[in-house]
Amino acid sequence: MRYRLRMNRAINRRTALLFSLALLGGGAAALADDRDHGDGDRDHERARKALEEGQALPLTEILERVRHKLDGEVIGVEFDRRRNRYVYEFKVIGADGRLREIRVDALSADILRIEDEE
Repeated sequence: MRYRLRMNRAINRRTALLFSLALLGGGAAALADDRDHGDGDRDHERARKALEEGQALPLTEILERVRHKLDGEVIGVEFDRRRNRYVYEFKVIGADGRLREIRVDALSADILRIEDEE
């Protein structure tokens, strides 16, 4: 129980940081999580360009539209291009404790895929 409580606090701090960055940076600054994938700068530029060209909505708007469907705490966000469309990939720890990746269309906010992580 204590481990889960500590983990929840850490997740809440990380989620608060992501949301703060999203609010301060118009969404583009928090499009990639804090892990170094080596292509974070390109992700950021791609997201900024997609927003400017009207091919994606800001992260804050996407979260407003899908938050109630995510069924858990968002612990990471990535921005990617898949099959000629941009997607936000949310890492979510569900109420059941399972880690899921949820892909959301960056323009329509439609949920495209929910996948359990191992």
